[in-house]
Amino acid sequence: QVQLVESGGGLVQAGGSLRLSCAASGSIFGINSMGWYRQAPGKQRELVAYITNGGSTNYADFVKGRFTISRDNAKNTVYLQMNSLRPEDTAVYYCNADKFLRPTPFGSWGQGTQVTVSS
Repeated sequence: QVQLVESGGGLVQAGGSLRLSCAASGSIFGINSMGWYRQAPGKQRELVAYITNGGSTNYADFVKGRFTISRDNAKNTVYLQMNSLRPEDTAVYYCNADKFLRPTPFGSWGQGTQVTVSS
């Protein structure tokens, strides 16, 4: 079983930046991708970005050019650098780790971290 612990959320003004971290522990050898989903109030959870073990990255159109996902293999940690934040980025951000090359709802989940962007 994989345990994921997120950190780095908070309150920021529009145009500001935040960096989220997700540390994985436990049975990490089966992980092939890690990523971030988000869920805003009243909306479905949506995939934001992910990175594979090979270092390939993928971003949702609504964050391209603003967010960057990266990983530190030595620390089993994935980061999400969020720049030029907008009020519509306000959501709970969830880390996901999966055996597939793309995170799925069937992977392991963190507890979530709140990101609030004020206008």
